[in-house]
Amino acid sequence: MSQRLFPTAALPAKARKMCYALVAPALLASLGACSVDRMATGTTAPGPDYWTNHPIAMAEAPTLLEVFPGPGKIDRVSDMALKAFAAGYKSRGVGQIEVLFPQGAVNEASLRASMPEIRRSLASAGVNGYLSVGNYPVRHPENAAPIRLSYRELKAKVATKCGEWPTDLASAVSLEGMQNRPYWNFGCSYQTMYATQVDDPRDLVGPRAETPPDVEMRRHAIEKVRAGGDPSTSWSVSVGGVGG
Repeated sequence: MSQRLFPTAALPAKARKMCYALVAPALLASLGACSVDRMATGTTAPGPDYWTNHPIAMAEAPTLLEVFPGPGKIDRVSDMALKAFAAGYKSRGVGQIEVLFPQGAVNEASLRASMPEIRRSLASAGVNGYLSVGNYPVRHPENAAPIRLSYRELKAKVATKCGEWPTDLASAVSLEGMQNRPYWNFGCSYQTMYATQVDDPRDLVGPRAETPPDVEMRRHAIEKVRAGGDPSTSWSVSVGGVGG
């Protein structure tokens, strides 16, 4: 026959109250010891990640174009490259366009003779401002050297350098590899390529403003609704024969 650990029924009322007051906190403490701390979950220790180790920053950086023209003239390939370069300058360029000729190269004279055509190619693309003309030294004068054109624009770039390993991934002589944290080089290449491929770096800071609505399409849809029709656009596709 089992016996109670605390036979409180045999105690006076005042003693039973004192007994309950002593036992209840002990029971609550034991239950609290078995509870789960919901703030300490997960397996990855908190610490720096790739967006803090390799953040993307905005900075003015040069955009470079190297042109190898023929003797005193600009061919079609170079002309298209110059026009694309001028279009980029018009939309994102800051300051002046700088034109540098290779000083001491074997083709220096022929490159300088193509300067009027370079101006015409840029002017045909809408760039008629002043050009800053200068020289740059060459290491091997016997090799053909290009004309270098550049302008500055706002670019997204990662300030840190990829490929650096300041700590070991799994060192046997330290506890660095046991901290369960991302290694230093993790995410650096991703951040660098992401910053390089973005068309307008300002899109990384905030969204663009919305374009105005198409008033004509809105009027057309409202008229269809008022007439009891379907406001959606209906497309008709006709596929002809191979020889048709």
